[in-house]
Amino acid sequence: MNLDKTDIKLLKILQENSNLTTKELASKVNLSQTPVFERVKRLEKEKYIKKYTAILDPIMLSRGFVVFCNIKLKQHSKKLGNELVQAILALDEVTEFYNISGDYDFMLKICVQGMSHYQDFVMNTLGEIEGIGNLQSVFVMGEIKHSYSIPLSD
Repeated sequence: MNLDKTDIKLLKILQENSNLTTKELASKVNLSQTPVFERVKRLEKEKYIKKYTAILDPIMLSRGFVVFCNIKLKQHSKKLGNELVQAILALDEVTEFYNISGDYDFMLKICVQGMSHYQDFVMNTLGEIEGIGNLQSVFVMGEIKHSYSIPLSD
């Protein structure tokens, strides 16, 4: 990492509010606007900052029913694995998708309107994906902590 304390401070601030102007950022790190602008552009260019986005409220958008779905492949083959990955990537309901170790091969975070929508999703969408051998659903009863921030130390 080629980050100094100011870079780390900028990243911490941007994680909390990426909508700040260069002027606002500059005042928070005690620098003028030009070096702050150049630092942020460098952090973007070097991929420390992947993108900027708006975080939406799933409950307000009727997508607050959250399920973690663990998937086991029918058979471990490169072809089947790649086909499954491509099929899952195309599903809007899947908001996070991980290749994991243990009893299952993949973990999906799925956001839908409710139980009946999830049942339909499992039967008519996931059920049509050839490579799935087994799946396990874990229903979120309540969210305790949800953070998009990466822990950074000076």
